[in-house]
Amino acid sequence: MDSPPSLPLLNSLPPVNWDALDALVLDFARSDRLVVPPHAAPADAADATCPSPPSSPSSSTTTATSSAPSSSSSSSSSYRSRLLILRARRALEAGDVDAALALLRAHAPAALADHRLLFHLHKQRFVELMRRGTEVDREAALDCLRTALAPCALDAYPEAYEEFKHIMLVLIYDKDDQLSPVVNEWSIKRRFELAGLLSSILRAHLQAYDPILSMILRYLISIHKIYCMRQGISSPISDLTERLLFEDRDPPVVPQECSLEAPPFDEVDVQALAHAVELTRQGAVDSLKFAKGDLYQAFQNELCRMKLDLTLLDKLVHEYCIYRGIVEGGSHVLPGTAELECKQNNNVNNETQLECEMANNQNGDCSTSDITRDDSWSRRLRRVRSSTSGQRRRKRWRGRVDDLDYACEALLDANKHDSLSPALDMDEDTVVDQQDMVANSNTSDTRNMEDQKYEVVLEMQDLTRKGMASKVVEEISSIDPEFFPQNPTLLFQLKQVEFLKLVASGDHVAALKVASTHLGPLAANNQALLKPLKETLVTLIKPNEDILNGVSLPVLASSLQVAMSRRLGIEEPQLMKIVRAAIHTHTEWFKLQMCKDRFEHFLKIDSLKEVNPPVGSCSMSKGHTDECGNGSSQITTCSSGKVPDEGSSPQVSSEAACDENAILKVMEFLALPRADAIQLLMQYNGNAETVIQQIFQ
Repeated sequence: MDSPPSLPLLNSLPPVNWDALDALVLDFARSDRLVVPPHAAPADAADATCPSPPSSPSSSTTTATSSAPSSSSSSSSSYRSRLLILRARRALEAGDVDAALALLRAHAPAALADHRLLFHLHKQRFVELMRRGTEVDREAALDCLRTALAPCALDAYPEAYEEFKHIMLVLIYDKDDQLSPVVNEWSIKRRFELAGLLSSILRAHLQAYDPILSMILRYLISIHKIYCMRQGISSPISDLTERLLFEDRDPPVVPQECSLEAPPFDEVDVQALAHAVELTRQGAVDSLKFAKGDLYQAFQNELCRMKLDLTLLDKLVHEYCIYRGIVEGGSHVLPGTAELECKQNNNVNNETQLECEMANNQNGDCSTSDITRDDSWSRRLRRVRSSTSGQRRRKRWRGRVDDLDYACEALLDANKHDSLSPALDMDEDTVVDQQDMVANSNTSDTRNMEDQKYEVVLEMQDLTRKGMASKVVEEISSIDPEFFPQNPTLLFQLKQVEFLKLVASGDHVAALKVASTHLGPLAANNQALLKPLKETLVTLIKPNEDILNGVSLPVLASSLQVAMSRRLGIEEPQLMKIVRAAIHTHTEWFKLQMCKDRFEHFLKIDSLKEVNPPVGSCSMSKGHTDECGNGSSQITTCSSGKVPDEGSSPQVSSEAACDENAILKVMEFLALPRADAIQLLMQYNGNAETVIQQIFQ
């Protein structure tokens, strides 16, 4: 039986802007208090080596375009609110409704104005009191019926009084009776459903949305799964995505009765929301009602209903942060990620084998054993470390500190507003000093060989970003004389930077020497480099121009990092694999939909696709750009500096033949995806009525 086709090899997919991902990852780590800045530097200096995080999307479309980082007070407020939501959720999941109600009264009393929510909470409180079974608790349950549940049932919603009468059957049917009419009310599952509902309501009420990275991953992974399923192809990251994004979601929020009189929503918004987060049309309408017609707030509400494995996500982020030099790390292989890598490798063995075979054919043996066996390797490595720019100031990894030890915590009274999380008002460094004093053990000077290799890769990346190309070539050649013979395109691009810097300084003689000694011979051995060489030489006759403006040093630095890491046996982070594959399927999915993604800019997915080409790469073939960076950071077009992703089908004329209103009508009446609706309309000359008639005949 033939196996299903799979996505292209991960290292052959279009590039991703890793600097943009750095900013999103750092924003996530800061928002969830996973990192702290170095003690030795002020906050602003500590952040200088990392890109500013994007602001999280808000409920208005105007703020979606903002690129300024959120203020520390706003971030702290959001963290406290999310902490409150998580604490209330855990209380309900444990069956302690009184604790959840105490939290709401103390910190979010306005949420209790929702009589529907209040009724559900009192119902669950009544059931939990009955579940305990003591005489005292039964008396408390009856009191709850009289003083709380019955009055609330009168004005919660039309069906509430019938539900009130039904829940009273709990008084006479045992919780272990599987044939009772209230077996569902006794179910522990009701706790989790109510906890999810409360989380959704509080999240919208407090505007306490998850960091943008977690929302992006939810969105991209869900699209990735849909695309692979509909196209009948296997995913190389399925093991990770299945464990990272759970299938079940929190229950949808039912809008309050006053929201039912909301004016009709634009069908474009309804269909965009429905297909973006896999809702029925009525589900999308209800979500828009709850968000008072705000499409982007409804979108965030629905995304946050999807459940992520935070423990796994933290591991992926930690691994990525170490790889990219965002945080300090004692070893590239992180505790807890070994089994993750092992499982993932089971799914990509064929891919890895193909990569090695391709490398063997093009560059010789991809094994690094010849390097690691060299007796002088360690000495040269230490010498290079001491002679380079020095270790970047990096943040310290704090990890997710569980401030929510619910079992050991007394209930909060309404007058204890500051007891929610006293540590949150402290300086971040103080928090870590008190809770994570052992973190410095990972930064000792007695690093093993793997740590030393990893530090050198980061040093070379830093030097490349600073434009110190000649220094990079000199140091890498002294460490590994075989690196550039196996990566000639990288050497060409580094020498281009050196050439352009000399031209910019007016030293044309030295520039021509670099061209004749290095660029010329490299281009002679690689026809794809001849055009970039010509374009580079043209800069000699461009006076008074800042020719270095066209050089994308971050892209070149990322390519160098990937190539060196592979050469030294440093595994690429799993998060990079997820994002690369998911960005590719996002592009392909919206080509099928023949439209732009309404939420691409809102979630900053477009920034992940914007990759400025390094000098000369615009005329190189795809194969040669992949050779220098394994396809991770190079781009093969020079038209606009953006990955060719127009989000539209090449069949523009076919789409133009279909009226937008006709497309929406078919989507609405037949509950079809946009691409299927367009295909049907094309079969019937764009006539929506004819399509609907044919389907219902």
